[in-house]
Formats: sequence, structure tokens, C-alpha cells
Amino acid sequence: MTERKLSPRDEFDKALAAHASVFGVLPGDAERALLGDYFEFVSSWNERLHLVAPCPPAEFATRHVLESLAAARFVKEDATVVDVGSGAGLPVIPLLVARPGIKAVLFESSKKKAVFLREALSRLGRSDAARVVAERFEKTEPPAADFLTCRALERFTDALPQLVEWAARVPTLLLFGGASLRLRLNEMGMSFATKRMPESESRFLFVVSNS
Repeated sequence: MTERKLSPRDEFDKALAAHASVFGVLPGDAERALLGDYFEFVSSWNERLHLVAPCPPAEFATRHVLESLAAARFVKEDATVVDVGSGAGLPVIPLLVARPGIKAVLFESSKKKAVFLREALSRLGRSDAARVVAERFEKTEPPAADFLTCRALERFTDALPQLVEWAARVPTLLLFGGASLRLRLNEMGMSFATKRMPESESRFLFVVSNS
């Protein structure tokens, strides 16, 4: 008998469940359902806005959602998070799903992507916990926050000194990147811990002390 072909959402959910423990997270049924809604919403907007590079549902589950959730262990339940260069909402939207008590401010300079982010937050029932600022971070006053997250900022290594200065009052930065970002952090004399992403040799989460 021919095996039934899984829908993209089912493929996403299967990969999410299979790999979650490797990333140190265990989303419940309600969180998995919301993350599935998020996957479908990104997919429906992606052709128009190029939110993420096209990839299979299983890769979206691991590389985008679970890698984002790898930061959850460092974010306390009632934290305020500022996310810079939000784009598709990574890592902050998965974190808002996994940590319902956190508040967030999302900075996204693209007006069209900012519309997507507001729609996504509304669709997931998190509009009350987060707001979107459609502006470049350096043109605004930094909000008070416990953590700053950043995963896909344009010219990240070049912009890092300005970002660190802008976020001077934020005690912990959670930065996603590779060897070039680690080199830049070292050059700047920053104090940080390095967490290699599971199932990857080249992607890392840098937990940076900004005090």
C-alpha cells in the first residue's frame, strides 16, 4: 500500500517533535500547534517578502524554529526582550510562543515585513505581549529590556559595535551567527559564552554580557 504523503505542516510538526529534545526544548501540544500556524503563515507570505530562504518544512523546523528556541533556556519567564532585525520573526516569535510571560519589542526597518510581523503576532494571539517598530534600530531610543536578540541583521559584524552601544542598558545579548561574529566579539573585547547549535558545525548562539 502506498504511504500517504505528509502535508508540509505535518512534515514540519514531525521534524519539530523528532528534534526538539536535541535542542533542549519540549514544546507541548498547544505550543506545537501555534508553531505550526507560524510555519504556515511564514510560508504563505514568503514568496512575496522573501522572509527566509526557501527550504523544506523539516529544515524550517530545525534550522529556524528549534534554533530560535535554543535561546529559551537563557530567557526568564517574565523577561522583556528587544529583537533587532526581526524579519520573519526569528528568534523572537518562537520565543513568545514558548515563553508566554515575556514581553517583546520587534525592530524591523522594512515596512512590508513589519506588516507581516504584526499580522503574525495577531494570528498567534501575542499582539498584547509585543509591539513592532518599523524603523532602523539606530534611529530610535532603545527600550528598556532584559535581553536583546538578533539573528539576521544586515552586515551584522559591521553593525555590531553600533548595536552594542545602542543596547548599553540591556544586560544580556543573545546573538546568532558564525565564526565571523565570534571573531568580531573577540576583537571588541566582549565577554561571552558560545553555544554550538545542535546538528550544525558552523552556527552558534553567543550569550554576551553587556555590563
